Amino acid sequence: MSSRTIRLMTFLLFAVLFTAANGTSQTLSKAQVDSLVKEVDQLFRANSSYAEMTMEIVTPHWSRTLEMKGWTEGTKKTFVRILSPAKERGVATLRIENEMWNYLPRTNKVMKVPPSMMMSSWMGSDFTNDDLVREFTLFKDYDYELVHPDSAGDSAYYFKCTPHEDVPVVWGHIIVAVRKSDHIPMWQKYYDEKGALMRVMTYREVKKMGGRIIPTVTELVPQNKEGHKTVFRYTKAEFDINIDPEIFSLRNLESQK
Repeated sequence: MSSRTIRLMTFLLFAVLFTAANGTSQTLSKAQVDSLVKEVDQLFRANSSYAEMTMEIVTPHWSRTLEMKGWTEGTKKTFVRILSPAKERGVATLRIENEMWNYLPRTNKVMKVPPSMMMSSWMGSDFTNDDLVREFTLFKDYDYELVHPDSAGDSAYYFKCTPHEDVPVVWGHIIVAVRKSDHIPMWQKYYDEKGALMRVMTYREVKKMGGRIIPTVTELVPQNKEGHKTVFRYTKAEFDINIDPEIFSLRNLESQK
Protein backbone atom coordinates (compact mmCIF):
# COMPACT_ATOMS: atom_id res chain seq x y z
CA MET A 1 0.00 0.00 0.00
CA SER A 2 1.50 3.30 -1.04
CA SER A 3 2.14 6.15 1.42
CA ARG A 4 -0.28 8.29 -0.60
CA THR A 5 -3.05 5.70 -0.12
CA ILE A 6 -2.31 5.51 3.61
CA ARG A 7 -2.49 9.29 3.90
CA LEU A 8 -5.80 9.34 2.04
CA MET A 9 -7.29 6.61 4.26
CA THR A 10 -6.06 8.43 7.38
CA PHE A 11 -7.64 11.66 6.17
CA LEU A 12 -10.97 9.96 5.43
CA LEU A 13 -10.99 8.23 8.84
CA PHE A 14 -10.25 11.54 10.59
CA ALA A 15 -13.05 13.23 8.63
CA VAL A 16 -15.55 10.55 9.68
CA LEU A 17 -14.54 10.78 13.34
CA PHE A 18 -14.63 14.57 13.28
CA THR A 19 -18.11 14.54 11.75
CA ALA A 20 -19.37 12.10 14.36
CA ALA A 21 -17.88 14.12 17.22
CA ASN A 22 -19.65 17.23 15.99
CA GLY A 23 -23.10 15.66 16.24
CA THR A 24 -24.29 15.82 12.68
CA SER A 25 -27.06 13.66 11.28
CA GLN A 26 -24.56 10.80 10.69
CA THR A 27 -24.58 10.06 14.44
CA LEU A 28 -28.31 9.31 14.63
CA SER A 29 -30.71 7.46 12.38
CA LYS A 30 -34.05 9.02 11.47
CA ALA A 31 -35.78 6.70 13.93
CA GLN A 32 -33.41 7.85 16.67
CA VAL A 33 -34.00 11.50 15.80
CA ASP A 34 -37.77 10.95 15.88
CA SER A 35 -37.51 9.21 19.23
CA LEU A 36 -35.38 11.99 20.73
CA VAL A 37 -37.72 14.76 19.55
CA LYS A 38 -40.68 12.84 20.99
CA GLU A 39 -38.81 12.45 24.27
CA VAL A 40 -38.16 16.21 24.50
CA ASP A 41 -41.78 16.93 23.59
CA GLN A 42 -43.09 14.70 26.35
CA LEU A 43 -40.74 15.82 29.12
CA PHE A 44 -43.14 18.41 30.56
CA ARG A 45 -46.28 16.96 29.04
CA ALA A 46 -48.51 14.34 30.63
CA ASN A 47 -52.04 13.01 30.51
CA SER A 48 -52.56 15.36 33.45
CA SER A 49 -50.44 17.39 35.86
CA TYR A 50 -50.48 19.62 38.90
CA ALA A 51 -47.73 22.10 39.75
CA GLU A 52 -46.82 24.80 42.23
CA MET A 53 -44.63 27.51 40.75
CA THR A 54 -43.06 30.92 41.13
CA MET A 55 -42.55 33.41 38.32
CA GLU A 56 -40.03 36.22 38.75
CA ILE A 57 -40.48 39.11 36.32
CA VAL A 58 -37.48 41.43 35.94
CA THR A 59 -37.36 44.74 34.04
CA PRO A 60 -34.88 47.66 34.18
CA HIS A 61 -37.31 49.59 36.41
CA TRP A 62 -39.01 47.00 38.63
CA SER A 63 -39.25 43.35 39.49
CA ARG A 64 -41.80 41.15 41.22
CA THR A 65 -42.43 37.49 41.97
CA LEU A 66 -45.75 35.69 41.61
CA GLU A 67 -46.63 32.43 43.34
CA MET A 68 -49.16 30.25 41.56
CA LYS A 69 -50.57 26.78 41.12
CA GLY A 70 -51.74 25.15 37.93
CA TRP A 71 -53.31 22.09 36.37
CA THR A 72 -53.13 20.65 32.85
CA GLU A 73 -54.94 17.94 30.96
CA GLY A 74 -53.00 16.77 27.94
CA THR A 75 -52.31 19.60 25.51
CA LYS A 76 -55.92 20.82 25.47
CA LYS A 77 -56.61 22.27 28.93
CA THR A 78 -54.75 24.54 31.35
CA PHE A 79 -55.83 26.28 34.55
CA VAL A 80 -53.60 28.66 36.54
CA ARG A 81 -54.42 30.60 39.71
CA ILE A 82 -52.26 33.30 41.31
CA LEU A 83 -51.68 32.88 45.06
CA SER A 84 -49.51 35.93 45.80
CA PRO A 85 -48.76 38.83 46.02
CA ALA A 86 -51.94 40.00 47.70
CA LYS A 87 -53.01 42.43 44.98
CA GLU A 88 -52.99 39.65 42.36
CA ARG A 89 -54.29 36.86 44.59
CA GLY A 90 -57.21 35.05 42.94
CA VAL A 91 -56.41 36.12 39.37
CA ALA A 92 -56.98 33.02 37.26
CA THR A 93 -56.55 31.89 33.67
CA LEU A 94 -58.43 29.06 31.96
CA ARG A 95 -57.47 27.68 28.57
CA ILE A 96 -59.55 25.08 26.71
CA GLU A 97 -57.98 24.21 23.35
CA ASN A 98 -57.51 27.56 21.57
CA GLU A 99 -59.88 29.59 23.76
CA MET A 100 -58.79 31.49 26.86
CA TRP A 101 -60.43 33.36 29.75
CA ASN A 102 -59.08 35.50 32.60
CA TYR A 103 -60.78 36.17 35.93
CA LEU A 104 -60.01 39.45 37.75
CA PRO A 105 -61.22 39.35 41.38
CA ARG A 106 -60.97 43.13 41.83
CA THR A 107 -63.73 43.66 39.29
CA ASN A 108 -65.26 40.19 39.77
CA LYS A 109 -65.34 39.72 36.01
CA VAL A 110 -64.52 36.86 33.67
CA MET A 111 -63.06 38.15 30.43
CA LYS A 112 -62.52 36.13 27.28
CA VAL A 113 -59.18 36.89 25.65
CA PRO A 114 -59.78 37.96 22.02
CA PRO A 115 -57.48 36.79 19.20
CA SER A 116 -56.05 40.32 18.94
CA MET A 117 -54.64 39.99 22.48
CA MET A 118 -52.99 36.59 22.14
CA MET A 119 -49.50 38.06 21.65
CA SER A 120 -49.90 40.37 24.66
CA SER A 121 -47.94 39.76 27.86
CA TRP A 122 -49.35 37.32 30.40
CA MET A 123 -49.33 38.91 33.89
CA GLY A 124 -46.68 41.41 32.79
CA SER A 125 -44.16 38.66 32.03
CA ASP A 126 -42.19 37.90 28.87
CA PHE A 127 -44.54 34.98 28.22
CA THR A 128 -47.56 35.77 26.06
CA ASN A 129 -51.16 34.63 26.20
CA ASP A 130 -50.33 32.61 23.10
CA ASP A 131 -47.63 30.71 25.03
CA LEU A 132 -50.31 29.44 27.41
CA VAL A 133 -52.71 28.52 24.62
CA ARG A 134 -50.12 26.85 22.41
CA GLU A 135 -50.93 23.18 21.91
CA PHE A 136 -48.47 22.41 19.14
CA THR A 137 -45.65 19.88 19.46
CA LEU A 138 -42.26 19.74 17.80
CA PHE A 139 -42.83 16.17 16.63
CA LYS A 140 -46.27 16.63 15.04
CA ASP A 141 -46.31 20.27 13.94
CA TYR A 142 -42.70 21.00 12.93
CA ASP A 143 -40.19 19.69 10.46
CA TYR A 144 -36.89 19.10 12.26
CA GLU A 145 -33.33 18.23 11.41
CA LEU A 146 -30.05 17.82 13.23
CA VAL A 147 -27.75 20.83 12.82
CA HIS A 148 -24.52 22.00 14.40
CA PRO A 149 -24.32 25.77 15.03
CA ASP A 150 -20.86 27.32 14.68
CA SER A 151 -20.63 28.24 18.36
CA ALA A 152 -22.05 24.94 19.64
CA GLY A 153 -20.18 22.45 21.78
CA ASP A 154 -20.04 18.69 21.35
CA SER A 155 -22.02 17.73 24.48
CA ALA A 156 -25.44 18.32 22.91
CA TYR A 157 -27.61 17.54 19.91
CA TYR A 158 -29.02 20.56 18.11
CA PHE A 159 -32.31 20.52 16.20
CA LYS A 160 -33.65 23.12 13.82
CA CYS A 161 -37.44 23.01 14.01
CA THR A 162 -39.47 24.74 11.28
CA PRO A 163 -43.28 24.93 11.63
CA HIS A 164 -45.49 23.34 9.00
CA GLU A 165 -47.07 25.86 6.66
CA ASP A 166 -50.55 25.37 8.14
CA VAL A 167 -49.40 25.86 11.78
CA PRO A 168 -50.34 29.37 13.01
CA VAL A 169 -47.19 30.30 14.94
CA VAL A 170 -45.14 33.49 14.80
CA TRP A 171 -41.72 31.84 14.70
CA GLY A 172 -39.77 31.21 11.52
CA HIS A 173 -37.82 28.46 13.24
CA ILE A 174 -36.56 27.28 16.64
CA ILE A 175 -33.16 25.85 17.51
CA VAL A 176 -33.28 23.33 20.38
CA ALA A 177 -30.21 22.09 22.28
CA VAL A 178 -30.52 18.70 24.04
CA ARG A 179 -27.83 17.13 26.22
CA LYS A 180 -26.42 13.94 24.73
CA SER A 181 -25.89 12.35 28.14
CA ASP A 182 -29.51 12.29 29.34
CA HIS A 183 -31.59 14.02 26.61
CA ILE A 184 -32.50 16.93 28.89
CA PRO A 185 -33.17 20.19 26.98
CA MET A 186 -30.58 22.92 27.62
CA TRP A 187 -32.03 25.85 25.70
CA GLN A 188 -34.31 26.93 22.87
CA LYS A 189 -33.70 29.90 20.59
CA TYR A 190 -36.63 31.44 18.75
CA TYR A 191 -36.17 33.22 15.40
CA ASP A 192 -38.63 35.27 13.39
CA GLU A 193 -39.42 34.66 9.73
CA LYS A 194 -36.49 36.88 8.68
CA GLY A 195 -34.04 34.85 10.75
CA ALA A 196 -33.58 37.37 13.57
CA LEU A 197 -33.15 35.93 17.07
CA MET A 198 -36.14 37.08 19.14
CA ARG A 199 -35.87 35.24 22.45
CA VAL A 200 -33.80 32.65 24.30
CA MET A 201 -35.28 30.12 26.72
CA THR A 202 -32.72 28.45 29.01
CA TYR A 203 -33.36 25.39 31.20
CA ARG A 204 -31.42 24.65 34.40
CA GLU A 205 -31.48 23.09 37.91
CA VAL A 206 -32.31 19.57 36.76
CA LYS A 207 -33.95 17.57 39.57
CA LYS A 208 -36.28 14.65 40.13
CA MET A 209 -39.80 15.95 40.67
CA GLY A 210 -43.09 14.09 40.36
CA GLY A 211 -41.23 10.93 39.35
CA ARG A 212 -39.48 12.64 36.41
CA ILE A 213 -36.06 14.17 35.90
CA ILE A 214 -36.80 17.69 34.66
CA PRO A 215 -35.24 21.16 34.55
CA THR A 216 -37.04 22.93 37.40
CA VAL A 217 -36.08 26.44 36.25
CA THR A 218 -36.85 28.08 32.90
CA GLU A 219 -35.47 31.52 32.10
CA LEU A 220 -36.92 33.47 29.17
CA VAL A 221 -34.94 36.44 27.85
CA PRO A 222 -36.41 38.53 25.00
CA GLN A 223 -33.73 39.79 22.64
CA ASN A 224 -35.58 42.98 21.69
CA LYS A 225 -36.14 44.25 25.28
CA GLU A 226 -32.88 45.02 27.04
CA GLY A 227 -32.83 44.22 30.75
CA HIS A 228 -36.00 42.09 30.68
CA LYS A 229 -36.30 38.47 31.70
CA THR A 230 -38.80 36.07 33.27
CA VAL A 231 -37.68 33.20 35.50
CA PHE A 232 -40.17 30.38 35.98
CA ARG A 233 -39.48 27.89 38.78
CA TYR A 234 -41.26 24.66 39.71
CA THR A 235 -41.44 24.08 43.48
CA LYS A 236 -43.70 21.02 43.18
CA ALA A 237 -44.94 18.90 40.29
CA GLU A 238 -47.08 15.79 39.89
CA PHE A 239 -47.77 14.00 36.62
CA ASP A 240 -50.48 11.63 35.37
CA ILE A 241 -52.80 12.21 38.30
CA ASN A 242 -56.58 12.25 38.69
CA ILE A 243 -58.01 15.74 38.28
CA ASP A 244 -61.58 16.83 38.93
CA PRO A 245 -63.04 17.90 35.54
CA GLU A 246 -64.58 20.90 37.33
CA ILE A 247 -61.10 22.43 37.56
CA PHE A 248 -61.30 23.31 33.87
CA SER A 249 -64.56 25.24 34.06
CA LEU A 250 -65.66 28.87 33.94
CA ARG A 251 -67.28 28.37 37.34
CA ASN A 252 -63.93 27.45 38.86
CA LEU A 253 -62.40 30.70 37.62
CA GLU A 254 -64.38 32.59 40.27
CA SER A 255 -64.15 30.04 43.07
CA GLN A 256 -61.04 31.53 44.78
CA LYS A 257 -59.98 28.02 45.89
